[in-house]
Amino acid sequence: MPYAGELYYHVYNAHLVSQPALVLVHGAGGTHLFWPTALRRLAGYRVYALDLPGHGKSGGRGRQSIASYAEAVMVWVEAVRLHRAVFAGHSMGSAIALTLALRHPERVMGIALLGGGACLRVAPSLLDEIASPTTYHKAIHSIVRWSFSPHAAPKLVETAAQRLEETRRSVLHGDLHACDAFDLTRWLADVRAPALVMCGALDKMTPLSLSRQLAAGLPQAELRIIPEVGHMLMLEKPEEVAAALAEFLEDLSRR
Repeated sequence: MPYAGELYYHVYNAHLVSQPALVLVHGAGGTHLFWPTALRRLAGYRVYALDLPGHGKSGGRGRQSIASYAEAVMVWVEAVRLHRAVFAGHSMGSAIALTLALRHPERVMGIALLGGGACLRVAPSLLDEIASPTTYHKAIHSIVRWSFSPHAAPKLVETAAQRLEETRRSVLHGDLHACDAFDLTRWLADVRAPALVMCGALDKMTPLSLSRQLAAGLPQAELRIIPEVGHMLMLEKPEEVAAALAEFLEDLSRR
């Protein structure tokens, strides 16, 4: 996989320039691998899946704010010469996508916001546990436990925990602080890009109420609730999430 703008990324169907490009932005402490194959290889579309700064194979340091992550993504957009794209973000990635739509509307054709909200408060106790080397691993397992529904396959949960453990403590701590400081509630009405808001009905990390508020505040938003899944909805029900995203992209193409 190539690098551009100092970011490592996976690209699928690079030759399909007639369809909207889809850019997948992972959540706090994640990598592009938190997007399952059904989304990274969405049939009929050109798909990019990034590792944010300090994550996965991108190297370097993580950022301390959502706005800074959004600007890093925009540098990458310029480097790969994407004129416009659809940005799909999960959790922290949804905050990045929302920020891009607000700050760079000319480059954003649409946004898909999974497990997100207009603000993303983080429990102070979790921030404290992440900050300490002695409680870091406990915090990781708490995050993973809260991120999946009781229906999730044990192997899926185990793999997610292993991948999150690979993220440097300083990076995950910075990510969670960035989320905690994020709040675009007052500016949602200024986001003009069409939006697909998706949430797992059993999400404990970013409850359904946040997605409802987000969809209600955006001028052009559709809310999709995925039953019987938690915060990691794209991992628990990849085919269903992929189908909803493909439908959204098709609608954008018709527009």
